[in-house]
Amino acid sequence: MTAPLDLDLTLGPAEAVAALEQVLLAGLDPEGCPPRANIPVPAGELLLMPAATDRYAGVKIAGVAPANPDRGLPRITGSYLLLDGPTLRPLALLDGAALTALRTPAVTALALGRLAAPDAAHLVLFGAGPQAYGHLDALHAVLPLRRLTVVSRSAGPAERLAAYGRDLGLDARCGGPGAVAEADLVICCTTARTPLFDGRLVPDRAAVAAVGSHEPDAREVDGVLVARSARYVEARSVALREAGDLIMAGAGEESLNNLAELVTGRAVVPQNRPRFFKSVGMAWQDLAVAVAQYELRP
Repeated sequence: MTAPLDLDLTLGPAEAVAALEQVLLAGLDPEGCPPRANIPVPAGELLLMPAATDRYAGVKIAGVAPANPDRGLPRITGSYLLLDGPTLRPLALLDGAALTALRTPAVTALALGRLAAPDAAHLVLFGAGPQAYGHLDALHAVLPLRRLTVVSRSAGPAERLAAYGRDLGLDARCGGPGAVAEADLVICCTTARTPLFDGRLVPDRAAVAAVGSHEPDAREVDGVLVARSARYVEARSVALREAGDLIMAGAGEESLNNLAELVTGRAVVPQNRPRFFKSVGMAWQDLAVAVAQYELRP
């Protein structure tokens, strides 16, 4: 049997967003996708994420090792194996961490591209790690950003991200949690387990995304914001199992719109209150982006 290709990720953020959008417009129902398996291990957690279509299948094995940053290593590790759908023959291997770093911001950008006000210009970004950079790149690719405020517990990484924003042509600086009061967009991509800001401060015009956790007892936003907001998720079934931001706020299934409904125009998007998108990550997203990369090969 031919060995799978060792495939580098060369897709840009806009291409990843387009790959996700096309899958949903073609009729994929996230509610019916296989669940992720979360397996505790001594170093942290293993995530097993399978997905399949008629043409392709794939599985990501991701490690979440909270102590790794102190060792100078990435917190998220892993690999992705892409398979031929009809035969399950291995086709390609991709870096799982790089795939996650690309597809997670692309999911957020796909959602916020529809939830943000048309003139949304000021992004308040919580976090200064790899996901923060990826989210800045993705949002910059799909929205008319002009201003960036970075909020992070670590001054050095925050300033480096702000400098990166200035290199993109943005009016970028560091700030505190109160910056959300002037935000058009708020993105939370941190390891926080308790709310990062006061939800009363978020303007009605703003769209907010929280992507940093996939545990029922961890959250980045408070119940005040959730109660005020129109709510959007990747899939209701997954959010009610893994999205602590919603679970701890008591959000019910009937109050949630899923991403497919948002992309196809079936979900209502009000402009008189905040719009909140909660992402926990799903395997169909990895498969969509991996397939797009594989089909670009020479």
